[in-house]
Amino acid sequence: METIKAVFNGKFDSLKNIQISPFSRAYTFSDSVYEVVPFYNSKPIAYDNHIKRLQYSSNALSMKLDLNVISDEIEKLISSCKSKNGYVYYQVTRGQDLIRSHIYSNDIGLETFGYVLPHNFETKFLKIMICKDLRWGRCDIKSTSLLGNVLSMNEAKEKGCDEVIMHIDNILTEAGASNLFFVKDGHICTPSLSNNILPGITRQILIDALIEIGLKVCEKDYTLEDLKTASSAWLTSSTKGIAPIKEIINLDCNLNLNDECYMIAKKTFDSKFLARSHFDNNVV
Repeated sequence: METIKAVFNGKFDSLKNIQISPFSRAYTFSDSVYEVVPFYNSKPIAYDNHIKRLQYSSNALSMKLDLNVISDEIEKLISSCKSKNGYVYYQVTRGQDLIRSHIYSNDIGLETFGYVLPHNFETKFLKIMICKDLRWGRCDIKSTSLLGNVLSMNEAKEKGCDEVIMHIDNILTEAGASNLFFVKDGHICTPSLSNNILPGITRQILIDALIEIGLKVCEKDYTLEDLKTASSAWLTSSTKGIAPIKEIINLDCNLNLNDECYMIAKKTFDSKFLARSHFDNNVV
């Protein structure tokens, strides 16, 4: 396997050489936040949006970031990648405890960690399982506390699925690692943002792109019954782009991969997504 380039607390090295304390609060409490920053032609896509969301997540955990340092490290990781297309995973942790404790010391120092991988932005057709949303109540924070997602997505994997769509009392939230869109009665729909839904960067790129061509995206609470009557559905994320759903194994629905609204959305998104690649060194 090719050496994975990484950085830990400002020191760049291969991933295999990085060592992190077992008392890191990321390890003991998931007391950390992260971003996945895609890049195309060696330029990050919608970078400002990703850095603002990282700032939002860290503020929610009362962690103060040095965004200039983070931007510099992300830029260096991208430059170190042999492929021009890929993504950077970047994580900020509250720090290391002297011994495991729910209450952290006031003088604890942040840990930062990131790595870079090549990635091809290819359309993948997804097989989906519907499941209950098991996650905690602040999914708008992009934290590493993802056990609910892990349990559901691995159950889905055992049933031959690629992803899940979650719901709370039949109200749709999102997928395990993506946002949800679907077409109902000729209208493009997506669950409205709340504490139960991560404000996806790719989600917003698509919404903005559709608005530019005069198409409205309906954002509100939707139910499983709404999805059941959808003519098409897809997921969005930084690494998936737009991924059409070909089958939902435990929901009686008939999804058309050639649905007109989906095709318009896909074409519009593809023209905008990769065009959003740039790097703004003045992020603060």
